[in-house]
Amino acid sequence: MLALRLTRLAHPAVQLRRLTVAAASAGTGFLLLCSLAYGLGHPDDPGAALLRLSWCAVPLAATVYLTVAVARTDPATRPRTALSALGLGPGRLMAVSAATTALTCTAGSLLALLLFLHLRGGLTGLPFDGAASGVLAARERLPVPGALTLLAIVPALASIAVAWSLRPREPRPAPRAAAPAPQDADAPADAGPAGPGTGAAPEDTDPHRPLPPRRPPAGLPWGIAVLAVGLTVEAYAGRSPASRTALPGHLAADSAPVLAGWLLTALGLALAGPGLTHLCGRLLQAVRPGAVRLLAGRVLMEEAARIGRPLGVVCAVASGAYAAVALSGGAAPDPGPLTALGALLVAGCAVAALLTAAVEARQSRSATIAALRRLGAPATTLRSAAALRAGALLALFVPLTLVIAALAALPLAR
Repeated sequence: MLALRLTRLAHPAVQLRRLTVAAASAGTGFLLLCSLAYGLGHPDDPGAALLRLSWCAVPLAATVYLTVAVARTDPATRPRTALSALGLGPGRLMAVSAATTALTCTAGSLLALLLFLHLRGGLTGLPFDGAASGVLAARERLPVPGALTLLAIVPALASIAVAWSLRPREPRPAPRAAAPAPQDADAPADAGPAGPGTGAAPEDTDPHRPLPPRRPPAGLPWGIAVLAVGLTVEAYAGRSPASRTALPGHLAADSAPVLAGWLLTALGLALAGPGLTHLCGRLLQAVRPGAVRLLAGRVLMEEAARIGRPLGVVCAVASGAYAAVALSGGAAPDPGPLTALGALLVAGCAVAALLTAAVEARQSRSATIAALRRLGAPATTLRSAAALRAGALLALFVPLTLVIAALAALPLAR
């Protein structure tokens, strides 16, 4: 009941993000049901049906990733003192968020089931003059337990992922303070702190000042290693003549290495994204930075873990799209309606997760922005810093995307 009430009373922007999750869940559920229908219509070719079902892992992973990103920015499940006094601590709020995610994804799965049954002619007759009857095996009886099992995959995985992401964590112990410097023997033991004219910097007690991050993200070496493995797997897949055209629209029996290579490449970019973003922030502050460069670099370093991973995912999706176009000879490929739906789901979830992470990052530094404005920082400085951050990220990730796309398409085009 609490999850339903929080869902109904949420802000319109939050409701829009939840509708995006429901739409992604509906699209993924529809693809899973279409894979089931293909297996029903081709009982003599179980390998092809299993391969179509395996390709659904890509939009499924994108949907779960978007769901976690939306749950992290939901203001209704943030710990508050008043809610903790009522017994709604971090653990209960995590359960509420998981329940809200399950409700949203279940609504999307039910919408997918209704659309699937409607296109098969199970509700009001065959629409579109029966154009989809052959693809969806309209003449075959639909196994209800199998369909419901496939539809339950998205809500179950999304709820588990949200619960794991928002689980209560013990606070890390604060670092030990440095030992005070030994006093001069001639100085009095009860000497007070240095005054403003002595040149010693007073202790900064402003909680809103932009602090440098404690440590850089640790996933860059792992991301590079996984990325190299993914490119190696794709190079191995390029040795087979049939796998050279094994794109999602032209599935072949040996295109599983292509799928594995793309997934490993995407995982490597997602792992390396925070480290690359942190490195970009460091480069912005190199060689006598001014106020704008210093502010832009510090913000990138602070937000590296939050926006770096979605940037890596978008980079992986863009490189995959570029490689697909390159393999089709530069012309727009004709993937078919189901493959187009899957590609639209993956790209839409990646972009939506990046925008959601940007909103979360802006919310996290709202107090810092307000403090800078109270100190008299002009609005042009903040806008210039934001533009500089965007330009630096584009200058780093766009060439990286093109290079990885060329390396991924090279072995498959031979």
